[in-house]
Amino acid sequence: MLRIEAIWLAVGASDLRGGMDSLLGQVVARFGSAQRHHAYVFANRRATRLKVLVFDGSGIWLCTRRLQEGRFAWPQEDREALHLSAEQWSWLAAGLPWQRMTAHATASAIAVV
Repeated sequence: MLRIEAIWLAVGASDLRGGMDSLLGQVVARFGSAQRHHAYVFANRRATRLKVLVFDGSGIWLCTRRLQEGRFAWPQEDREALHLSAEQWSWLAAGLPWQRMTAHATASAIAVV
């Protein structure tokens, strides 16, 4: 089973045309380095597709989620950090309006950069 300890959102639009190596370069540019058991989430300009890059210590996993209709409620603001609860992340991944939920300060909060 894939273990994920933290999820980092790359706020704003990202170029998703490349594969793992291209996204890994974006992780290094935005976050400094890929940390073990961390997931890095990117969205395209139209917010219709997400790519998730996970480094598990021995390799890299790449997952894609594409909506057939509608868009992800993806943060476009230039904030340094934004915290999401685990429930907000599940709403975001499902394409639901997660911003309408209140974030709870819990140990399962997700940092956004």
